[in-house]
Amino acid sequence: MTARLDEARLPPVALGLRVQVALASRSLSLGGHDDFNQGQVSARVPGADYMLIKGALKGFDECTPEDVVVAPLDPDVPAPPLAPPELPLHQAVYAARPDVNGVVHSHAPHTLVFGATDLPLRPVSHEGAYFEQRTGRFTMTSNTILDMVTARGVADALGGDPAVLLRNHGGVVVGRSVRHATVHAHTLERACRLQLMAEQVPGGYHTSTPADVLAKREFIYGDLAVRSYWDHCVGRVRRTWPDTAEWGRRRPSATPQP
Repeated sequence: MTARLDEARLPPVALGLRVQVALASRSLSLGGHDDFNQGQVSARVPGADYMLIKGALKGFDECTPEDVVVAPLDPDVPAPPLAPPELPLHQAVYAARPDVNGVVHSHAPHTLVFGATDLPLRPVSHEGAYFEQRTGRFTMTSNTILDMVTARGVADALGGDPAVLLRNHGGVVVGRSVRHATVHAHTLERACRLQLMAEQVPGGYHTSTPADVLAKREFIYGDLAVRSYWDHCVGRVRRTWPDTAEWGRRRPSATPQP
């Protein structure tokens, strides 16, 4: 199966992922991640040589399944015209992380501001507990990630963590599925926002204990919890844009990965 695969020949799992990428985009918009048409969400089918990624011309708030393009995982394979310029970022992350099947890159405001500081993410909130000591910083450049050398630098800074902050450029969040990556893109933005608020409190603030941090990661952000958070995200999208309820209904067999 090639990266230039005709959409008419996409297998059901890929069609389902295309819907999930569009829903993820709309959810990120509701979470304040909009920046014109910038930022991307991508998903890959394990074992395939392509990804599904939001196209270059649409913002999170207007993305539909038809705006999600098939793009190669291999940077030496020509990309389709509507693939986003930061496609190398996603290609590098997928190459470095076989465990990752979903990637979100956005310019969410609190994530961006937090990445402009040298503050470590602390467990001020449940969300901060998820990311404590698991969020590095990429400082090679604050510019758009347009080439594989720079993109591999991002993947290196990410390492085995769930997220990396790009200096003055937002964040990259990954997950075992596009659902996980999307939920934790929301989680990272809230963690950054709440800690930036706490940093302004005279006299300092308290954080969760190491034991509580581990317990929160296991219970609050376990797979079953993330599934319920994703369902909540989709519900908000459906209520905001009722037409999205029709996405994917023509192909009931197009079920996404678990």
